[in-house]
Amino acid sequence: GPRGPRGPKPRVENPGKLMGRLLKYVGKNYGIHLVIVAVCIFVSVIANVQGTMFMKNLIDLYIMPLIGQSSPDFGPLLGAILKVAVFYLIGVLATFSYNRIMVYVTQGTLKNLRNDMFHHMESLPIKYFDTHAHGDIMSTYTNDTDAIRQLIGQSLPMVFQSSLTITVMLLMMIYYSVWMTLVVCLFSALMLTVTKKFGGASSRYMMAQQRSLAKEEGFIEEMIQGQKVVKVFCHEDECKKDFDKLNEQLFSDGEQANRYGNSLMPILNNVGNLMYVVLAIVGGLLVYLKAPNLSLSGSGVVTIGVIVSFLGMARQLSQTIGQASMQVAMIAMGLAGASRVFALIDEKPEEDEGYVTLV
Repeated sequence: GPRGPRGPKPRVENPGKLMGRLLKYVGKNYGIHLVIVAVCIFVSVIANVQGTMFMKNLIDLYIMPLIGQSSPDFGPLLGAILKVAVFYLIGVLATFSYNRIMVYVTQGTLKNLRNDMFHHMESLPIKYFDTHAHGDIMSTYTNDTDAIRQLIGQSLPMVFQSSLTITVMLLMMIYYSVWMTLVVCLFSALMLTVTKKFGGASSRYMMAQQRSLAKEEGFIEEMIQGQKVVKVFCHEDECKKDFDKLNEQLFSDGEQANRYGNSLMPILNNVGNLMYVVLAIVGGLLVYLKAPNLSLSGSGVVTIGVIVSFLGMARQLSQTIGQASMQVAMIAMGLAGASRVFALIDEKPEEDEGYVTLV
């Protein structure tokens, strides 16, 4: 598809400051809710990691000792499985709880934003409405607030959960085997490099798409409202040309944003699969050669249980990085929407100078 005119890369000014202001706005009315959400996310992460770690104990402590026994006792194995099932159940309840709370927080925040925008808009001078297209203003109530909804309700909890998961996973990997952790860190660096390149490009075009969409909506709203004037002055052809130009720009921004965004996840999945294969080979060689294992748990040799547990954690780690990387563009789009919303709220209201009296 056509790439459209080249120009300066769109970006949000002071994204950190803008994110801080948005979080402060949310926390003003829902601070306790956010604390509960953070606790539930932490519990959910620990529960999921506990299930992945159980694979080592399952193989080394329960399955391997039972091999070759004439009358094995499966009681301890059943008890361990029930224990892990309880952990997973707690994780499911925690996940359900924080998602349910975030729905309430997100919709309440959007309600407050729309109220603040509308009340402040009523105090703005006529000059503001003469210099801003009506459709562009309406876009802050629809497209921009919807982008903020995705940012608050989906992207931020996902990024927080992914950060905790990655941190805990890396610590557990170091606890099991430093050598295999180095392999994971190498591939993780590669995945982060790919995310920076493709995710950064996607986020830039996502922000450009928000602006292009607002311009096109403003143009359409004005042309429909002034359709009689367009007809009287035979301005149809000029309107078509202007609309085609705006629509082509929107298409170009959307096409580029989705091209980079949709390419990111398959690339990361393939890198994760390659990491899985390399870890299996390295782990197999360590077991075959009975190489000394360096870990926080002490010296020894790598067991089959360590390899299986490590492969599970590596798979979960790559999936977590992939899920977090998909939120980069959504965060950028949400910040772009927040910047437009706060720009309207920050507009200087009309001052009553007291020299006009309406009778």
